[in-house]
Amino acid sequence: MSEAGSSAHERGEGHSADRWLTAGVRGIGTASLLADLGHEVPTALLPSLLTSTLGAPASALGLIEGISDGLAGATRFAGGPIADDPRRRRSAAVAGYMTTAVLSGLIGAATSAWQVGVLRAGAWAARGLRVPSRNALLADVVPAGSYGRAYGFERAMDNVGAIGGPLLALALVALVGVRTAILLSIIPGLLAVGAILYAIRHTPKPTEQAKRRLAFKVRPVLRGQLGRFLSGVTLFEAANMAATLMILRATDLLTPEHGHDRAVELAIVLYVVYNLAATLVSIPGGAYGDRSGMVRVFGAGVACFALAYAGLAVSTESVALLAVAFAIAGVGIGFVETAEHAAVATYAADEIRGSAFGMLAAIQSFGNLAASVVVGLLYTLVSPSFAFGYASAIMVVALVVVASTTRRRAPG
Repeated sequence: MSEAGSSAHERGEGHSADRWLTAGVRGIGTASLLADLGHEVPTALLPSLLTSTLGAPASALGLIEGISDGLAGATRFAGGPIADDPRRRRSAAVAGYMTTAVLSGLIGAATSAWQVGVLRAGAWAARGLRVPSRNALLADVVPAGSYGRAYGFERAMDNVGAIGGPLLALALVALVGVRTAILLSIIPGLLAVGAILYAIRHTPKPTEQAKRRLAFKVRPVLRGQLGRFLSGVTLFEAANMAATLMILRATDLLTPEHGHDRAVELAIVLYVVYNLAATLVSIPGGAYGDRSGMVRVFGAGVACFALAYAGLAVSTESVALLAVAFAIAGVGIGFVETAEHAAVATYAADEIRGSAFGMLAAIQSFGNLAASVVVGLLYTLVSPSFAFGYASAIMVVALVVVASTTRRRAPG
């Protein structure tokens, strides 16, 4: 960590390694929860709005989501240089939360598919832009020895929002209908803006008077321990498919015995198990990483995915066995996401931390996209078992790379 970064931590509310749940951490975690509640409502209701209300074909949904995810990945990378500057990262975080909330809510007022597409793409671009700034802000409000617990808390709160968002969508639809439910999603989104402003109030003020020059610091990020760690992350993300493919696999396996509708319901329950497991392990995983090193936690998460994908490659109609596979994958994502963020905060000096988080976010976004496309094609053209077996094998390779990083790792 740079001297400036170290002094910032020393100024921050008398932090100690044991005092990690600071006002800033609570504010950022609450912002993640509320923001997820807000944007998961339109996400859950988007298929119904497009196809049933607006009469658009299913291909429109795929196009809109593909463009939106691509923009989110690009803006996550572009947001890195902004987050390098302690002053700009504050503005970018607030603007990102605000824009995402407003544009997502306005989808409920759209009268055509192209309007939905523009609003969704804009919301996702803003969401991507804020990610590096939020993650850099979190590093500003805790001592380095507590990064694991702090990022674990943020990930846990995000997962709670991911669980609660679809449930909130169901409740709102029953009360006010699809359009109004989407419009009302702006409320938790705006509350998230309030939470991030609260966090910023409890963040040490930047000492630099002049703003830093905006520049992509790719080469410094890819050097040394951080670069080696990101190589393992890249391999992992190349097989980290969208959870919807896991849901599809469970649905296909359960349909012969339970029928399609019941299989869909059971698959959704399994997805809740996945998110619940991720929520429960994020903070303990981060605490272990604070003691023993984040690379070990990351490696444990990769191993969980290798095991879970291997389990899903096996044809089984047992709900219990599928629940075990989903739970193991949930533990995996809880460990991995916490370790990724905490490791980057640890290994990146303050002046490149925003760029490092931007690089991480871009790897996550485009890696997920590539993994989902490849696994989806293998699922359709070869077999589901082969597709998940392939993903499991890539995870094993990633684990080997991570193990070599561990042998040469720096402290933390």
